[in-house]
Amino acid sequence: MKFRPCIDIHNGSVKQIVGGSLTDKDSFAEENFVSEYDGAFYARLYKSRGLSGGHIILLNPAGTEHYENDLIQARGALAEYPCGLQIGGGVNADNAKSFIEMGASHVIVTSYVFCGGVISFDRIKELGKIVGKERLVLDLSCRRRDGKYYIVTDRWQKFTDVTVSEESLDMLASYCGEFLVHAVDAEGKAAGIEEGVARLLGTMKGFPVTYAGGIGSYEDIHKLEASGKGRVDFTVGSALDIFGGRLEFDKIAEYNK
Repeated sequence: MKFRPCIDIHNGSVKQIVGGSLTDKDSFAEENFVSEYDGAFYARLYKSRGLSGGHIILLNPAGTEHYENDLIQARGALAEYPCGLQIGGGVNADNAKSFIEMGASHVIVTSYVFCGGVISFDRIKELGKIVGKERLVLDLSCRRRDGKYYIVTDRWQKFTDVTVSEESLDMLASYCGEFLVHAVDAEGKAAGIEEGVARLLGTMKGFPVTYAGGIGSYEDIHKLEASGKGRVDFTVGSALDIFGGRLEFDKIAEYNK
């Protein structure tokens, strides 16, 4: 179990948002924190602490002016820490290789492969051929509905028909190198983890998986470690002091050692 840092970029700024509030209309998101620093600053910080495997998430729709501004931030971060960070947001077969060439260690995808509410195995395989299966991260970010966790796409706004379960995790693991899972309803609230999601991820033995969402205390990290059986890496956003929260970044960074 180790800490994976993050750089979330929205409307061209590094920020922390309430995940469930994100909408494409007027590029709105409820903000917890907007940084005065750019992505390159955080990349240098993470590199100085030896924190690898973190992720950059571009939160605006691809093809928009805001997305282009997000990319400027991302390029700066990747230039500061080549091969130290993953990137997701608008990744598809046409641009995946360019992100690797830009310096990303992995590309993270959701909407492109869970299109029309179902899994496109053709697209997953295509991306695997382009960047290499080991460099492909499937983002299985999910929201709870009718007692199950459903994968959501398009900046967490649309439900797919695909649930996060032991069976789906085992099946999808054969197509990629890692999973990243945001518990969207907990994301940005720092009010506790989704233990049901953590337990599901804890079934993955020897397969890299990162949990995000709701960590607001050191006790939450201990709960994640217990629920995930020590197999689940984690990220902390809004609760970190570098993003205006109470948890000490230097203390959390020790989980990398």
